[in-house]
Amino acid sequence: MAVLILVFLTAFIVVLYSTPALIKVAVLKRLIDSPTEERKIHKRSVPTIGGIIIFAGTLFAYALWYNIDDMRYYDKIFQSVKEFKLIIATSLILFFVGVKDDIIGTAPVKKLFAHIIVALILVLMGEIRITSLHGIFGVYEIPIWGSVFLSIFTYVVVVNSFNLIDGVDGLAAGVGFLSCCAFGTWFIFANEFPYAALSFSLAGALLGFLIFNFSPAKIFMGDSGSLVIGMFVCVLAIKMIEYPIQSLNPFWVHISKPVFAVAALIYPLLDTLRVFIIRALKGQSPFMADRNHLHHKLIDCKYSHAKAVIIIYIFTVLTIGASMLSYFISEATFGLLTVLVTSLVFLAIVISINRHSKNKRVSKEENQSGLA
Repeated sequence: MAVLILVFLTAFIVVLYSTPALIKVAVLKRLIDSPTEERKIHKRSVPTIGGIIIFAGTLFAYALWYNIDDMRYYDKIFQSVKEFKLIIATSLILFFVGVKDDIIGTAPVKKLFAHIIVALILVLMGEIRITSLHGIFGVYEIPIWGSVFLSIFTYVVVVNSFNLIDGVDGLAAGVGFLSCCAFGTWFIFANEFPYAALSFSLAGALLGFLIFNFSPAKIFMGDSGSLVIGMFVCVLAIKMIEYPIQSLNPFWVHISKPVFAVAALIYPLLDTLRVFIIRALKGQSPFMADRNHLHHKLIDCKYSHAKAVIIIYIFTVLTIGASMLSYFISEATFGLLTVLVTSLVFLAIVISINRHSKNKRVSKEENQSGLA
């Protein structure tokens, strides 16, 4: 447990003390994002290469404190040196694709191609894939071809979902932090400390970055950060889902692993699904940038950046809490429905409060104009 604290603090301190220097370099070299497009909601130029320090802080803390000589844990986390190398190699692919996009831009098709290449490497060479739905929709074991396609689809969706929610100060970093803490806590109770170390190294880096990225943001993570976060979180989610049940703490045996994973990633998944459906109905490319995201809608309803992301943080925590109710539900499908219903109810309450405030504001303006 002490090692986990050291991992978290190391990543946090590295990012906390390195980010101001990175901001200065980005400003001097004009590596900034200017608010030239209508869909962008920031009003000033902001450095956009923060993912560099998130990636560096995470790998540095994990490599520094992870005891690579302890083969008891090494075999359990990556199964082999080959698998460990594949994870680092694929994260480097996404990192450099993201850096290129942050500096000079990259076509969406090229980014999608990189995502698929990364997914193929992890699924086919590393065999980090989903082999069972553990009872959701009555499905347990998945045929090998179905496992491969489902896993590739999962990688592409999760990586893109974190990329898509990076549209409001502190959102992607905060949601990523909460997701990593959820997975890290699960791995602690599973006595899988290497996985927990990976989770908390990323969590520490994201918390350190969040200090500079929370509204008003002094730096954005850019694609170099959001793509890497999405990949690491997806690997953690799949590893958790595939964790052998006989090795679990008795309490966690009764909590559906897929339901918990979906709950930890609920906001990026739900928002991405919603946006893709809206774009498909309009006949647009699913990768076309717009302002249809839920966080944009909250901003349009006069919530500040800070209030909007705090609402989404609360939404994420409540949904993770709702997933714990699967302890009392024997059917995993019902556990998933509980998570989804909780999500929809929360969103309905937010929208209702929003509309009430808007109507109240309109009535007040009408009264004032009438008095005038």
